[in-house]
Amino acid sequence: MSTERRAGMAARSGLPFLLPLALILAACSDAASEPNFPQPDRPVAPIVSTRYSNEDSRDSAGEAETVMHLSRVAPGMTVADIGAGEGYYTVRLAPLVGEDGRVLAQDIMPETRDRLAERVQREALDNVSVKLGEPDDPKLPPASFDRIFMVHMYHEIEQPYAFLWHMRPALKRGGSVVVVDADRPTANHGTPPRLLVCEFAAVGYKLVRFEDLPAAEAYLAQFVARGERPQPDSIRACQG
Repeated sequence: MSTERRAGMAARSGLPFLLPLALILAACSDAASEPNFPQPDRPVAPIVSTRYSNEDSRDSAGEAETVMHLSRVAPGMTVADIGAGEGYYTVRLAPLVGEDGRVLAQDIMPETRDRLAERVQREALDNVSVKLGEPDDPKLPPASFDRIFMVHMYHEIEQPYAFLWHMRPALKRGGSVVVVDADRPTANHGTPPRLLVCEFAAVGYKLVRFEDLPAAEAYLAQFVARGERPQPDSIRACQG
C-alpha cells in the first residue's frame, strides 16, 4: 500500500498519528534498499573539460584506430562509449560497427549530452543513440554490449565500486570493458594500472589484456566479468 493511501485512510479514520509512522517506515525501507558501497581510498580527479585533446592530434597519434583494433571491435557489435564527451570515439566507432551494429554514447553532463546528440544528428550517424547517465551508474540496459569503452575518464568517477557494480550486468556473454588511461596518480588525471586492476577485481572483473600506448601516452586495459557479482557490502576498497 502506498504512503499516500495509508495517509488517506488515517485521515478518514481519525488517526492522524499513523501518518508520521508511515513516513518513517517508508524512509527506513528506502534507506535499507540502497546498496552500501565502499568509498575509494584515493583522490578523484575533477572533470575539467569534456575534451581530452583535439581530435587532429589524437588521429595523428593513431589512438582510436589502435584502441579499436586491440579491442577487436567488429561489424555488427553493440558498443558503449562511457563519458563520451564531444564524441571522439563515438563517431569513429559508428562506421566500424556498421549498419548492423549499435553505439550508445553516454555522458553525465546534460549540456555535453545535448551537444553530442546534435553532432550525431548533424553527421547522420543513424546507428548511434545518446544517453544521460548518473555519476555512480551508467544506466546501461542489461546483457546488451560486446564492448564498453571508458576512455580517459575512469579517474573522474567519484564512486568507482558502485559504478563498476551497476555496469557489470550490461555486458553480453563474452563482452568486455576497455579502459584507456594514463599511468599517473588519479589526482593528476590518470590511474595507476595496479590500482585499476585492483578496483575492477574487487567488483568481479578479470584483466585479460594490457597494452602500452606510447603514442597516446596511455595504456589499454581490457576486462571481462568473472564469477558472481559480489554483494556491495562485501567489496573492499583498494589502497590508492
